[in-house]
Amino acid sequence: MPLIKRFEDIQAWREAREMTRQIYQLSDAGAFARDFGLRDQIRRAAVSAMANIAEGFDCDSRREFVRFLGIARRSVVEVQSLLYVALDAGYIDEATFQSHYVQTVKTKSLIGGLKHSLEKRL
Repeated sequence: MPLIKRFEDIQAWREAREMTRQIYQLSDAGAFARDFGLRDQIRRAAVSAMANIAEGFDCDSRREFVRFLGIARRSVVEVQSLLYVALDAGYIDEATFQSHYVQTVKTKSLIGGLKHSLEKRL
C-alpha cells in the first residue's frame, strides 16, 4: 500500500471529489438548477464529504480522523437521500439516478473501509 502523505493521496477523497464534480454538473441544469434549496443542499452535502476527509486527515490523532470520516460518510448518505428527492421531483430520470447513486456507494464504501481500518488500529 502506498504511503499517504497528503489528503489528495486518499482514494476515498478522490472518489468524494468525483462525486462532488458529478453532483455540481447534475444540479446545474434544468429544473434542478432552479430548485435552489435542493441544489444547494445536495452540493453542500457532497462538499462536506470531501472536506471532512481532508480536514480529518490533518487532525492530531487517529481517533479524531475516524470521527471526521464518520461525518464524511453521513454526508454521502445525505447525497444519496437527496438524489431520491431529485428523482421523485422529476429533475432526473432513473438511469441518471442510478449512475450517480453508484458513485455515492463507491465513495461511501471507501470512506467506511478507511474508517474501519483506522478503528482497528486505535
